[in-house]
Amino acid sequence: MTEATKIASQASSSDPRVGLRAVAALRRLVEQLETLQVTNARNLGWSWQEIAQELNVSKQAVHKKHADRRFLPGR
Repeated sequence: MTEATKIASQASSSDPRVGLRAVAALRRLVEQLETLQVTNARNLGWSWQEIAQELNVSKQAVHKKHADRRFLPGR
């Protein structure tokens, strides 16, 4: 069982302490994955609008959250 699978399983625990800790861990994982994929998209030349569309958020929201990150130019 992978760590992510284990955490996802714990999120449905009947023990609120276990469940809430798992939810917090999943939230951190989702943020890390979003950052990774936004970086990938920007490095491939995607516009903020294209990224926002895939994330189902506004262009302004995704730009505000990720615009301060450094992306590799020319990719």
